[in-house]
Amino acid sequence: MLNIFNGLREITMASVVLRLVLAALCGGCIGLEREYKRRAAGFRTHILICLGAAVTLLTGQYIYRVMGLNVDISRMGSQVVAGIGFIGAGCIMVTRRQQIRGLTTAAGLWAAAVIGLCLGAGFYEGGLFATALVLAAEVLFSRLERRILANSEELKLLLEYEGRDALERVLALFAKKGVRVRNMAVSRSQDGEKDSASVVFTLQVDQRSKADDLMAELPQVAGVKSVEAI
Repeated sequence: MLNIFNGLREITMASVVLRLVLAALCGGCIGLEREYKRRAAGFRTHILICLGAAVTLLTGQYIYRVMGLNVDISRMGSQVVAGIGFIGAGCIMVTRRQQIRGLTTAAGLWAAAVIGLCLGAGFYEGGLFATALVLAAEVLFSRLERRILANSEELKLLLEYEGRDALERVLALFAKKGVRVRNMAVSRSQDGEKDSASVVFTLQVDQRSKADDLMAELPQVAGVKSVEAI
């Protein structure tokens, strides 16, 4: 532990102010990244969650140490961790294209609450270091993830087509290109006399150039309305 925080472990006016200020700053730093990407839970939401968690644990300590009442401080913290799940669940949605959005935001809210508990308990080192790692995961590691996916052998496509023969033509193109279909999920809709549908393909390609060629040729297949990498 860092010696500079030793005098701030107890419940004093200085320690309370420091814990709440750090909670607001750490929550705000995490929320700024989400706000920049225009997510549902942004700057203010993360501040309020981190600050609320810190106040919860501070209140538990005050009741136990100052008022002398026998309360379980850890139980108050556990209620924060459990309760944040309801807020996080509100950030997660499944789009019409069966894509899941908001998982990172929900995880960031949960992490902000835990960081607030750390700071409220006076565990300054853990809260500050965790904030740095969360920011690294959201900012730096996201770039690394995109770079890895760009060189991945797996390609996921959303393809909309019209007519029963279009899907067979697409599968024939995959066979011609030597592309293996790992998974295929089809959803159909009846539009008058036309049979329109969308399909999500999970493909295995051995070269990035082959994937680029495939993305260029698929829209030219008769019956294919649109194609998009997801």
